[in-house]
Amino acid sequence: MALLAIVDDARPPPTRGAPEPVPRLEPPAFAELYESHADGVFALVTRLLGPSPDREDVLQQAFLQVYLALPRFRGESSVATFVRRIAVHVAIDHLRGRGRRMVVTDPAAMDDLIEPGATPEARAAARRGLLALFTALADVDVDKRVAFVLTAIEGLSMREAAALVGASPDAVKQRALAARRQLELRLRERTSP
Repeated sequence: MALLAIVDDARPPPTRGAPEPVPRLEPPAFAELYESHADGVFALVTRLLGPSPDREDVLQQAFLQVYLALPRFRGESSVATFVRRIAVHVAIDHLRGRGRRMVVTDPAAMDDLIEPGATPEARAAARRGLLALFTALADVDVDKRVAFVLTAIEGLSMREAAALVGASPDAVKQRALAARRQLELRLRERTSP
């Protein structure tokens, strides 16, 4: 009979001071959040990773992390900032995981970065330039790369970029400047005869 009592009361004992679980966002509301932010996050991930086939995986991982983190969202920033911050950190983790090895670029994704009305010659030149840029960017340390992309390409202020990466504005500025110097050197090396 003691066994039946245990089975009947199979709930875990209450713990003192444990917070109540926070309800998660319902699927329709999360789908709306995804729809309103997915394009912007995908563009951000593309700028951070380059036209890599991994972009869709990073996008999915970012929104999985957003879903899991929503109960901890306190509303101290906008939802867009919350989503972008998580996306940046997922992209950073991905970049660190792949190291500095050369990344295969997706030709279709590369074409998406080129102006649609460009002539075939201009498109070919743009492809070569983009390939040189993303190859040089792959050689830059992850933290410097992210600081450069957020400030020079995304156009964020040092303070905004710092909020996304969890660093001081001065640290972001130093990283972005170091990345710029390294990129200029690499691109000069690649274009020198």
